[in-house]
Amino acid sequence: MIIGTGAALAQAGPASILISYTIVGLIVYVVMTALGEMATWLPLPGGFATYATRFVDPALGFALGYTYWFKYIITTPNQLTAAALVIQYWCPPDRVNPGVFIAVFLVAIITINYLGVRFFGEFEFWLSSIKVVVIVGLIILSVVLASGGGPNQAAAPGFTYWHTPGAFAEYIADGALGRFLAVWSSMVTAVFAFLGTELVGVTVGEAQNPRRNIPRAIKLTFWRILVFYICSVLLLGMIVPYDSDRLIFATKKSSSAAASPFVVAIQIAGISVLPGFLNACILIFVFSAANSDLYIASRTLHGLAIKRHAPQFLAITDKRGVPYYSLGLSALICCLAFMSTTTSSKVVFGYFVNLVSIFGLLTWISILVSHIYFIRARRAQGISDRDMPYKSPFGLWGSAVALFFCCLIALTKNFSVFTYSSKYGRFDYKNFIVSQENYERLLLRYIR
Repeated sequence: MIIGTGAALAQAGPASILISYTIVGLIVYVVMTALGEMATWLPLPGGFATYATRFVDPALGFALGYTYWFKYIITTPNQLTAAALVIQYWCPPDRVNPGVFIAVFLVAIITINYLGVRFFGEFEFWLSSIKVVVIVGLIILSVVLASGGGPNQAAAPGFTYWHTPGAFAEYIADGALGRFLAVWSSMVTAVFAFLGTELVGVTVGEAQNPRRNIPRAIKLTFWRILVFYICSVLLLGMIVPYDSDRLIFATKKSSSAAASPFVVAIQIAGISVLPGFLNACILIFVFSAANSDLYIASRTLHGLAIKRHAPQFLAITDKRGVPYYSLGLSALICCLAFMSTTTSSKVVFGYFVNLVSIFGLLTWISILVSHIYFIRARRAQGISDRDMPYKSPFGLWGSAVALFFCCLIALTKNFSVFTYSSKYGRFDYKNFIVSQENYERLLLRYIR
């Protein structure tokens, strides 16, 4: 969110990203309420793959479990690579090979995960607290800058940048079609930012009093979407013009905090102290994300083994409950991050990384399909809405509409390869499969 929005702003304009983040945020909230309805009625261990198995088909539950594991064993090396890139703000790659920092971070997150859930939870609590404080601080700073509080600001910009250079940029085509394509391309970026919101479904089986706490978590998700995502995007469009030379340069500069559009806003306002501080905060975000992603990957694989969907030795745990075989296998696959240290391997690694978005969309699609089948099943058994401890306010039709948009985004997320095919002289099948043009955006999505 802090990083990847810059590319979307430069490409689509402030109104486009506000529209796309609002639409995708609503889709995510529908997904969360659908998951909450199933989880409060039947709080089962194993996450949403269990609901896919129970309400739809065991094959869907099997596929969803592996899809979610694949997502996180790819996301973790992505985060490790991002951490090495952030370090380059202080230590250029010609001085120290980025692989050194990848190795250090990988050993650190493996150690934290192996120390057990109590240490992991305490560590993540403090890192998450820092995340919240920093993001709230950025929002407050954005309000100040939008009100003209920067050293170089003679007047409050307000919505000035929405008039000049404008609210919508043109992408690929000219006129109304170009503005529509800009909105749609930024919707794909918004999906990247929201991936991982459904994590509450992984912890359903371990939650205390899920029929009380899960609805609370869903309400907090609503405010998180509204404040941390939509408000941030709105304020960003007020303090940075989408045609700024600094913003265009920042979207191409992937190794420092200068890649963040918030740093561009700080530079425009004339504040010289904060870029290094923000870069250090981004490093904390990346480390926290890599740590939690490895935890989810190992627990997902452990859950698959318990259901006999994976080799049984992966279900073995030590006396603290750590599935060390699952952790070891997931950590071994994280060595894919070292592929990014050579130029030729970056292309292959980019293909792996860009599968994350489709894995996330398939997860949302599976949750919505499970919810539709769940509603049909309980209605067939005469269970009314009044009997439910928590009911999705959008109901079956809300899940159906959200399912349609998720499928539409999944099928059209690489639409630009059709437009650019004449430029390449042939159909760009590699970009169509993995969306290589979005590699930098995914690589720079340091926090979800």
